[in-house]
Amino acid sequence: MAELDPKVRRRNRLFMTTLCGVAFSMGVLAFASSPLYRLFCQVTGYGGTTQVADSVSDKVLDRTVRVRFVANTDAELPWTFKAEQTEVEVKLGEPALIYFQATSTAKEPTAGQAVYNVTPDKVGLYFSKVQCFCFTEQIIQPGETVEFPVYFYVDAAMDAQPNLSDVRTITLSYTFYSQRSKALENAVAAYYRAAKNDG
Repeated sequence: MAELDPKVRRRNRLFMTTLCGVAFSMGVLAFASSPLYRLFCQVTGYGGTTQVADSVSDKVLDRTVRVRFVANTDAELPWTFKAEQTEVEVKLGEPALIYFQATSTAKEPTAGQAVYNVTPDKVGLYFSKVQCFCFTEQIIQPGETVEFPVYFYVDAAMDAQPNLSDVRTITLSYTFYSQRSKALENAVAAYYRAAKNDG
């Protein structure tokens, strides 16, 4: 068997190194695409993604907007979920506290994670949540009803945007999806241990 020319061997090695580098880069991009997309949406408000605020606004304007609330659950999650108020009228920059309510109809503890957005999409950059149940997984016991607070404001900076001068109503939507997690497994195990001890 004839040995390959050193130039051909070097070219083959370079080709294989490049191919492995491209494959590795594609794997890294695929793994990082979801967090990067989420970060992009949070920074730009793209797709109605709201902002997370550490504190309330210090500037309140006279301009008001109506904020409507929509609550949904995925068919796989045995909860009833609703907004306690269907809408509020707030001044730009004024903080508001509203509550949602969820009741589990399951026979054991269940967990859900809320996904949210606002419409029109263009106001996402100006809708800030200080406190929200949507930031963490929620676990509810069988038959339990839980109130979930949302503390938010619509940034007064929205008033300076000519493309937002026509916005009179904002809709904040939540959809709860079923979650599987270690915390849920622990809650289910504790529930059955307590039931066994009671019975």
